Amino acid sequence: MEPGKLKIALTGKPNAGKSSLFNHLTGLNQKIGNFPGVTVDKRIGYCQLDNNTQAEIIDLPGIYSLYPRTLDEKIVTEIFSDQQNNLYPDKVVLIADATNLKNCMLLLTQLIDLKIPTIVALNMMDLAAKSGLSIDVKKLSASLDMPVVMINARKGHGIFELKRVLAEPLTASRKSVFQIGDEIKKVIAVIRDKFQLATDYEAYHFLQQTDNLIFLKPEQRNEIKAIAKEHSFFPHKYQGAETIMRYGFIQELLNKAIVKPSHRDWKRVSHGIDKVLTHKVGGYVIFFAVLFLIFQAIFAWAQIPMDFIDSSFARLSNVLAKELPEGPFFELLSQGIVPGIGGIVIFIPQIAILFAFIAILEESGYMARVVFLMDKIMRKFGLNGKSVVPLMSGWACAIPAIMATRTIDNWKERLITIFVTPFMSCSARLPVFTILVALIVPDIKLIGFVNYQGLVLMGLYLLGFLAAILSAWGMKFLIKTTERSFLIMELPTYRMPRWSNVGFTIIEKTKTFVFEAGRVILAISIILWVLASYGPIDEMNAAKKVVHEQAVQENWSEAEIENQVAAYKLEHSYAGKLGKAIEPLIAPLGFDWKIGIALVTSFAAREVFVGTIATIYSIGSAEDQPTIKLRLRNEINPETGGPRYTPAVGMSLLIFYTFAMQCMSTLAIVKRETKGWKWPLIQLAYMTGLAYVSAFIVFQIMS
Repeated sequence: MEPGKLKIALTGKPNAGKSSLFNHLTGLNQKIGNFPGVTVDKRIGYCQLDNNTQAEIIDLPGIYSLYPRTLDEKIVTEIFSDQQNNLYPDKVVLIADATNLKNCMLLLTQLIDLKIPTIVALNMMDLAAKSGLSIDVKKLSASLDMPVVMINARKGHGIFELKRVLAEPLTASRKSVFQIGDEIKKVIAVIRDKFQLATDYEAYHFLQQTDNLIFLKPEQRNEIKAIAKEHSFFPHKYQGAETIMRYGFIQELLNKAIVKPSHRDWKRVSHGIDKVLTHKVGGYVIFFAVLFLIFQAIFAWAQIPMDFIDSSFARLSNVLAKELPEGPFFELLSQGIVPGIGGIVIFIPQIAILFAFIAILEESGYMARVVFLMDKIMRKFGLNGKSVVPLMSGWACAIPAIMATRTIDNWKERLITIFVTPFMSCSARLPVFTILVALIVPDIKLIGFVNYQGLVLMGLYLLGFLAAILSAWGMKFLIKTTERSFLIMELPTYRMPRWSNVGFTIIEKTKTFVFEAGRVILAISIILWVLASYGPIDEMNAAKKVVHEQAVQENWSEAEIENQVAAYKLEHSYAGKLGKAIEPLIAPLGFDWKIGIALVTSFAAREVFVGTIATIYSIGSAEDQPTIKLRLRNEINPETGGPRYTPAVGMSLLIFYTFAMQCMSTLAIVKRETKGWKWPLIQLAYMTGLAYVSAFIVFQIMS
């Protein structure tokens, strides 16, 4: 690390306040990526500690100890066990929940034995005071031989003091918690010398977790196992004794540092709320009511900004078409890029509202109750309560949701959760749903405030969830295993959401969605415009002649002739030919060749459907460009002379997109998580088949 620059890792158990502290330290100066070689979220931000010191802050996944059970935990263990790792920190901040200090100390004692310079950030001190708990911070610091700083990560209290301590020189604690037994000292010394390790405990982990430490090369693993066998060292034999020794140290530490314990009934209010929110009947009613509120808000609150964005892009497209010179580039700009980007930007308000609600549920502590509440039901379908988090995360995006299944220990339950998560209607489906629902469902209210469109949207989300759990139930019988699982989780105390954290989440998630989707939209809009504007020369040149002959017979105006020429060219373009090629396959669903083009392009990402439709209906228009909704509403079915997007066609499309996979990135993640193409290909075939059959049935019945 360069002089004046530090690498600082934030670690601690889940729900200890790492994300809140990370946001306060870094503000919006942060980026999200994946840890090298694995698709687990890595958040890195930058913070100026003082005038001379800048820090790179790494927000690590939550972990209780360096003995990992899930992939997220393995990453943390790897980083702390490998000093050659690019993410190995100069200093560590262990965020400890002051109201539940004992559960945070096991990891701390392991960091002490690894001799990593560490600072304890005692978080939730406001709740600790409310509970009557009194901690002698100076005695705790002296007993640990490391700085202890009191903070409130939600409100930002104590951040300045933490920065000051981080900027100062820091050495590792001189304490030693786990004493290496005489019978294994020799093998520890051999490993430590062989791999040039800094501490005995590091060597001990090489022996205990040979297979978990992925940074070790295969030949190194074999060598360690050979040395262990030679010295009769059996992995995990000493883990129980180590844990007992550590908790003995922790209890002795807490006996010294805790001046006054918490009142027994300090969580009385929280327990009272739990009796209502986790009630075996009322809990589900409340959860359903929360979902109802979310989907009503997505339509009702977002309508005004969406209409403004839609009309603004339509006006921009018209201005560009009139003011810019003629030529392919300028037509691409006005008819391809602007309508395509407009087709995604219009949905920012709805996506922001969705992420806002999810953030509030997580911040308040309610999401953990949903996991607990749903566990009993989920087990009947081959899942468990922990599957709820990936499934609900699937409302945002299937990719991080599938990655979130790594918290599920049981492989069968994890595989089933991965398989069914894409049924959850993600934010990429939201643009498709809202534009089609607005077309076929009247914008009227039931009992004065319940929006019919919101009800239909909620129904689509529930339909996706129903498909997910029924598919999971079927897979429960297909996948055989003797492994059993149990749900063990810590319910956080209820808190009022910290609105700055909610704001960070909305900005971060919406920005990620827009820029990730925007790149795909832009690329596909350009390709699509080219395919829709060009075709075989002979057929494109014949457009004016064919249309002119028909115009003479039917006495068309100049504007009508221009529109018919544009329509003829589009139909005979390369994109038109692609649509025509698949039209016989999709015609039984009520779809025409234009919708077929959108189905093909939206396989890159579902939300591309709207951008494609916006681009297709903009090509060559001689009149002012209307809004996206009007373009779809005005589209005519040449066979019937009526509107193309009838309730039957609209509902068929909605059902198709509710069930269809339609996302290459999701397939890639499933392939990576299941380590092969078997499951993603089965998943693609199953979801596509279900989507096709369901859409066919709906269209035929409604027609």
